Amino acid sequence: MTADLTAPIFTDEDAARAHFESLRWPAGRVCAHCGTVGNSTLLQGRSTRPGLYKCRDCRKPFSAIMGTVYEKSHIPLHKWLLATHLLVSSKKGMSAHQLFRMLGFGSYRTAWFMAHRIREAMNTGDADPPMGSDGGPVEVDETFIGNLKDRPKARGGAGHKMKVVSLVERNTGRARSVVVEDLTLATIGPILEANVSRRAHLMTDEAPRYTSIGWNFENHGVVNHGKDEYVKYDHVITHTNTIEGYFSIFKRGMRGVYQHCGEQHLQRYMCEFDFRYSNRVALGVDDKTRAARAVKGAVGKRLTYRQPDRQKAA
Repeated sequence: MTADLTAPIFTDEDAARAHFESLRWPAGRVCAHCGTVGNSTLLQGRSTRPGLYKCRDCRKPFSAIMGTVYEKSHIPLHKWLLATHLLVSSKKGMSAHQLFRMLGFGSYRTAWFMAHRIREAMNTGDADPPMGSDGGPVEVDETFIGNLKDRPKARGGAGHKMKVVSLVERNTGRARSVVVEDLTLATIGPILEANVSRRAHLMTDEAPRYTSIGWNFENHGVVNHGKDEYVKYDHVITHTNTIEGYFSIFKRGMRGVYQHCGEQHLQRYMCEFDFRYSNRVALGVDDKTRAARAVKGAVGKRLTYRQPDRQKAA
């Protein structure tokens, strides 16, 4: 289901606030200070800002946006919801310049920072369970992006590029990516141990960094790309084609939409692509549901302007 961009939650502040409150507090209002559920009252004074409540237990005021990426933002909540919908429903992303033009902000910098806050909301962090817990296949591979001129070139041209290790759980379609400094076993080993269940059927190429750690998992299927082997038919079809498809979406987005990304921001962009891939239509998640999940992800996170740095990215 696609959302109507003229819907009240995207144009009216009261409707947007009611929508967000229903997502954050499905079982009743929760005090942001003491955690009391359903024991608060709406403050309605002339000088009181809309959506402010007072807890009857701790007597402190709170609102739905407290403790979220929206807190202390001067941007109306209905524009936050619209920007979130636009970003999560665009398969290869949407640049801050496009958000700037569509939402009518006073400056590009506002749209850029807003987009980074939304990406922070998409970051599931450690909330997701380890991949392959059901014994299913988990594909692992790495890719390179960008061109950092201040780094020396290495054989193969990868030394001057940013490096990303990604994992895709084939049964569920979930993706998880980590930006790394190098592709050594010392770096990749802990990533696999933290994100992949030992019951998983690991699937990789023939790189020694993977073959050295593959024995830690229930099964380890290897395809030798160096010998033009891309699919191996065992009791389970072994390949890394799924993760290669994920990389193709990511690279088309980074090159065609964002065009440039500073290394300090790349992890947030990876979280954005991971989120959309893990909540895509092929998995039964429509645009409206995907946007709702991103909005709920804004809870419990803060991002100040100093954190994403003052360097501009698309």
